[in-house]
Amino acid sequence: MSTRTAPESEAGVLEAAALAAEHLDLLVLGAVRDIHGSVSSRVHGVLDKVVGGPTVPHRVHDGIASGIYAGIGLGLRASAKALRRADRLGLGPAIEDGARGRFVVSAVNGLIGDKLVADGSPLAIEIGVRQRGRDVPLTRAGLGHAYPQASDAIVVFLHGLCETEDYWDRQSRPRPADGTTAASYGVRLAADEGWSPVFVRANTGVSLAEAGVALSSLLTRLVASWPTEVRRIALVGHSMGGLMARAACAVTLDSDAPWTDLVTDIVTLGAPHTGSPVERSIARGIRVAARAPELMPLARIFEQRSVGVLDLHDGMPEDVAAVPNARYHLVAATLSRSPKHPVAATVGDLLVQYRSAVGLLPGDVEMFPGADVLHVPGAGHFDLLNHDDVYAALRGWLARTGSTTTPRS
Repeated sequence: MSTRTAPESEAGVLEAAALAAEHLDLLVLGAVRDIHGSVSSRVHGVLDKVVGGPTVPHRVHDGIASGIYAGIGLGLRASAKALRRADRLGLGPAIEDGARGRFVVSAVNGLIGDKLVADGSPLAIEIGVRQRGRDVPLTRAGLGHAYPQASDAIVVFLHGLCETEDYWDRQSRPRPADGTTAASYGVRLAADEGWSPVFVRANTGVSLAEAGVALSSLLTRLVASWPTEVRRIALVGHSMGGLMARAACAVTLDSDAPWTDLVTDIVTLGAPHTGSPVERSIARGIRVAARAPELMPLARIFEQRSVGVLDLHDGMPEDVAAVPNARYHLVAATLSRSPKHPVAATVGDLLVQYRSAVGLLPGDVEMFPGADVLHVPGAGHFDLLNHDDVYAALRGWLARTGSTTTPRS
């Protein structure tokens, strides 16, 4: 097995395998055992009533089943312990070395990121500026090396739940006939309008309030150490990233010149401002499952979802919407051609409904009065990560007359 020279705090593939083994034991095995026990009790209960007590087959079955589940659980726990020990010895590759590994880490953080933080797991993501799959040091030297052409305008890209910064490299829609792939929004904005694109990766399993504080702290350090004087900031958030941007702007800062004073534009792409039907469906499903003994174990699995997922139930309060000097640009996709089609109201882009993405409250009250709204017909939630219609709007909203690259003294 290969060894790695990664920092001790960087988790490897074996740490991820250990975490998987633990959750197989705690959740999956536990659910199977409990469902098995519930069904068995119901079946054997009929004979038990006839004879007036537990039958011999019932007692034998329970004994054998108990032994099997205990043995499997012991094996999973032993495997997790051995895998974690091997990981701490540096055996196996670092999980962050490949795009697939980074996706796994981000997905796990989206699902149970709050618990990873509470447990001190090395798999817990700490928010950071990312480039080529690695964190960029938020120092003058680190940022100068990563952004040699740094301008005075920074566009910050914030991914959604369980996503990574790599998601912004998604193939564009509509797809060119020659099979080429259009560059990401950040690359195109840098070339066309002189923006410096900054891609952030965050733990989407923590609460939106906590994620907002972390993002605000990061942007404070970013602006303080940026190679040139920052004159303008735009925030572009996909899905939960849009809510994270709003949460960060709502953080009270003890500064005479907070970074929020530089924010001129907030762009949300399919953000569930008034909540996501997916999370509400999960919550309803848990309530239904709780009424059936055989389904209760499955309900307990879904109850383990992160507080970040729970925050998507209702979106964010209306009073978190206002950011001084910033203009809002709301992008919503629907599978239907028209935003008034029943599909737009129920399914939306598969994950977020149209009204939620454009911040419409009951009675058609706007969360963001005067905001620009772009509807992208016939598109799904993830198509918004790189869509020609969205980029055309982005370029218009973020148009600049020039850029400044004078180094700070």
